[in-house]
Amino acid sequence: MPCILDDVVEPALQYAPVEFLVREAAQAWERDEAHALRRAVFCIEQGIFAGDDRDAIDAQAQLLVAMSCLGGMPDQVVGTVRIHEAAPGLWWGSRLAVHPSFRSQGHLGATLIRLAVSRAHAQGCETFLAHVQSQNVALFHKLHWRSLGELAIHGRPHTEMQAELDFYPPCHDAVSGFVSRRKGTE
Repeated sequence: MPCILDDVVEPALQYAPVEFLVREAAQAWERDEAHALRRAVFCIEQGIFAGDDRDAIDAQAQLLVAMSCLGGMPDQVVGTVRIHEAAPGLWWGSRLAVHPSFRSQGHLGATLIRLAVSRAHAQGCETFLAHVQSQNVALFHKLHWRSLGELAIHGRPHTEMQAELDFYPPCHDAVSGFVSRRKGTE
């Protein structure tokens, strides 16, 4: 709908980012927004946790973020995931979250998953696992993960899954990360 100012009709501006930077959180605001997004998704939207979803793993985990870009600069955290090494060579990914307004992009969750596994692979990962909510299993299968078994976590159905590392080349520079574009803008 156009905006009317003093009898002048201007088209309404509808901003939709076309470029996203997916990398390791490098600044305090990125970490703060990632934790706020996790709270919004896991505490408020899904009701899995009361108050906060942080746990002991956060102290050792690497936090990855997907940020919308404005004029080529990171503007807002719209997705996140954390990775950690549980034992030598054994890595886990967890707390994958994408802001509801950006889930239709489709590529953000997949790009976060690719960076998570590629980053761990660069750090000596021999096995990369995740407990995946059942509604997301098909996405992980498309990204070359295999199901190991079903279980319930926090009263919700999950599948333990393992990434096929051959499909994830090591990413040695997680702060530079990946650039992802909205479909139809390449």
